Amino acid sequence: MWNRKDTLTEQDFESAYANLKNVVKHTPLELSPRLSERFNAEIYLKREDLQWVRSYKLRGAYHMISSLPQDVLSRGVVCASAGNHAQGVAFACRKKQVNGVVFMPEITPKQKIRQTEMFGKGNVTVILKGDTFDDCKDEALAYAHKFGTTFIPPFDNRFIIAGQGTVGMEIWEDLPDADMVIVPVGGGGLAAGVGAYLKRQRPDILLLGAEPEGAPSMKAALKNGSPVALEKIDTFVDGAAVKCVGELTYAYCARLLDDIKTVAEGSICTAILNLYNEDGIVAEPAGALSVAALERYSDRIRRKKVVCVVSGGNNDIDRMPGIKERSLLYDGLKHYFIIKFPQRPGALRAFVNEVLGPDDDITRFEFIKKNERESGPALVGIELKNAADYSLLRGKMEAHRLSFVEVNNEHLLFDYLI
Repeated sequence: MWNRKDTLTEQDFESAYANLKNVVKHTPLELSPRLSERFNAEIYLKREDLQWVRSYKLRGAYHMISSLPQDVLSRGVVCASAGNHAQGVAFACRKKQVNGVVFMPEITPKQKIRQTEMFGKGNVTVILKGDTFDDCKDEALAYAHKFGTTFIPPFDNRFIIAGQGTVGMEIWEDLPDADMVIVPVGGGGLAAGVGAYLKRQRPDILLLGAEPEGAPSMKAALKNGSPVALEKIDTFVDGAAVKCVGELTYAYCARLLDDIKTVAEGSICTAILNLYNEDGIVAEPAGALSVAALERYSDRIRRKKVVCVVSGGNNDIDRMPGIKERSLLYDGLKHYFIIKFPQRPGALRAFVNEVLGPDDDITRFEFIKKNERESGPALVGIELKNAADYSLLRGKMEAHRLSFVEVNNEHLLFDYLI
């Protein structure tokens, strides 16, 4: 619920900026020639992936922790995080010599766990609980109640929002004539802070949100008229995958967001790969959200000055094969089939020579032979050079009277086999 005391003033942002000035980096705002040409606009990237902890989360975490009285700090702090907020809290704990306990989901990428421990340097203890941020948040709140420590929320707090708002202050300082800013939305802290500051400076600037398709918690809240807990979410975009946004962040976003669109996880993966291969930028899934959203906003941004907040670069290299897989599937370049080959010599050779195109590649083949006289179906993964080749491939399979099921379209089967 909105409360007058929660209204952030110019002084709140100035205090956060002064508090963080000698702690965080003023990250670059870089023009992207590639994206600008593609979308017929001036696209700038706000490089929070270059922050000390490789994400903007340091700003809010440090600002809140450093704002607590010493007697409160002496009892320690606790937080729940999918990774980036944890690193911000760990950094602040070491800097302020505060003891902290960090709860993270059990599925958190190992890179983020290692980074949290590294930034904490003995001042933090990491505890893995649950499958989602919301699961470990309950554990963290219970811990705070039991031991009298202060819970440092990742987004739903005015000090956190003011800290994240310093991203907007830097954008205003570097590009005051920006027409619109695209921000990734998870719990809503970044959108609330950036929007609250920029709209105060220029009410006509547009604030556009980007949310993962598998965790559209803010979109659901805006439709419902208040925060609502999603029953199930896809945690792939771990930095923005929350079941329920905050009460305070919702109140800000409901007033400040000019639009919000969901972005498919596969599209985000394609953006990650393009940022890496073409621009040399390492972005995590949440970090690439705003860039992936350019496609969704393409008509609106034409001939405009647009800022995309690259919110984080904590991407575990072990995730790259999965990211590439999701990208290929989304772009229509990877297809899986269960094929029942005819029981005759040369059937497989004919498939390779007569069905597959010259640029098609078999990337997976699992064949089960029941006995000497009978073989079971084969799971076949095929990568295409062009998505348009799919119809030709399928037409040849039908012309050769192959019995097959396309696994991509069978979601339960796909999750089980792939």
